[in-house]
Amino acid sequence: MKLHELQPAPGSTKNKKRVGRGISAGQGKTAGRGTKGEGARSGTGGSLYRQGGNLPFYRSLPFKRGFTNIRRVNYQEVNVGNLAEFEPNAEITPEILAMGGLVRDEQKPVALLGEGEVKQALTIKVHRATKSAIAKVEAAGGKVEIIA
Repeated sequence: MKLHELQPAPGSTKNKKRVGRGISAGQGKTAGRGTKGEGARSGTGGSLYRQGGNLPFYRSLPFKRGFTNIRRVNYQEVNVGNLAEFEPNAEITPEILAMGGLVRDEQKPVALLGEGEVKQALTIKVHRATKSAIAKVEAAGGKVEIIA
């Protein structure tokens, strides 16, 4: 095979439609643009500033974009049921949770959620806890301390 023998696969290319070349070509007169109006004229069409009474595109962008709350606090969640493997009367802090692989980063705040059951008494120090989580820990004889 030589360079001059290369050609595209059969059916992969089509001839360009030649518009405005007379009535027999099928795309004569208006050349597929319809009659009159903005779409029939030459040029690229209207700009983004002309919307015909609608709110212009560039003015609507701030509403579409939303915003990022820079003061948002992302809590790492730990369920009460995940604490079942700790021995009774253990003190659980974010550092211990990070070493146990229950949270990724000990520097980020931890929230205790109430899914699951806890059987042993534990002292848990977290940044936030749900009412159901506190109730389950206290029912097992433990306590939840909120870190400021």
